[in-house]
Amino acid sequence: MKLNSFAGTMDKAQALPQSDAPMVDPFGRAVTYLRVSVTDRCDFRCTYCMAENMTFLPKKDLLSLEELNRLCSAFIYKGVRKLRLTGGEPLVRKNIMFLVRELGRHVEAGRLDELTLTTNGSQLSRHAAELADCGVRRINVSLDTLDPDKFRAITRWGDLQKVLEGIDAAQAAGIKVKLNAVALKDFNDREIPAMLRWAHGRGMDLTLIETMPMGEIDEDRTEHYLPLSEMRQRLGEEFTLTDIDYRTGGPARYVRVAETGGRLGLITPMTHNFCESCNRVRLTCTGTLYMCLGQNDAADLRLPLRASEDDALLSQAIDEAITRKPKGHDFIIDRNRRPAVARHMSVTGG
Repeated sequence: MKLNSFAGTMDKAQALPQSDAPMVDPFGRAVTYLRVSVTDRCDFRCTYCMAENMTFLPKKDLLSLEELNRLCSAFIYKGVRKLRLTGGEPLVRKNIMFLVRELGRHVEAGRLDELTLTTNGSQLSRHAAELADCGVRRINVSLDTLDPDKFRAITRWGDLQKVLEGIDAAQAAGIKVKLNAVALKDFNDREIPAMLRWAHGRGMDLTLIETMPMGEIDEDRTEHYLPLSEMRQRLGEEFTLTDIDYRTGGPARYVRVAETGGRLGLITPMTHNFCESCNRVRLTCTGTLYMCLGQNDAADLRLPLRASEDDALLSQAIDEAITRKPKGHDFIIDRNRRPAVARHMSVTGG
């Protein structure tokens, strides 16, 4: 992993003007979407995501919430219009609502179009009302099955009822919920039609995701890998699916389901990558910026962040990193290959 250093230019820092102009990568794509992993820790151990006995970062290595706020704000002033908090599980980070509230001020001021988060839902029931009060209008909840026993099996530690209560609380608070489900052969593939009907009956979109080769886990990913082209063909035998232009700013392509009136999203990093329209970069809780989910190149933003009280060095570091944003990823799932990248999904939050 390449980490860019700005130690040699620390004495040249000058304040830079704020700008709403988007950052543009070498391929002409405007970078307007920042995903921030506020912690690599999670209260679940989903089998396709991480090993059961994970070693997480020492807490001393994490940026403070104040530092994360400063970093996020720097990106917002450089043209980021959408910001998503992820993990691990973002709501297990101590005092996380401080950061949510601080970032919500950018939404209130019109500098940020959307502040949202992806969560497993386990802590949602106690935070939903405050999230809404901070300006969060939409969230993604990861939910791979509606069967309590299968849910416990795939999350290892999860309680489905708590997640469902969290969804209820979010909707009661006026937050729009979208469900994310990783499509897994011989696990939840036969259940997806029922999940689709249930989600749409509750006014929620459902997005299906192909499993990705990130980090060593305790099982062989090839055993459960399901191309979404195959899943869409199966669903097409039961539902009328029509491609639509709806976008949320992320990688999902959407279809309308005539029988339910709802939307189904498809995220296909394996069978049809979405790199040509990528507008995203990812920031970790240690201040490392990944310009691509599926590549190892990264930029160290902690050093320029802590080198000066103004953001000139930080702005320079961000600009340099964007010039290295690659054209795309090269994910391959193969029984004989190691993961495409060694870090687990919880490090960068998907």
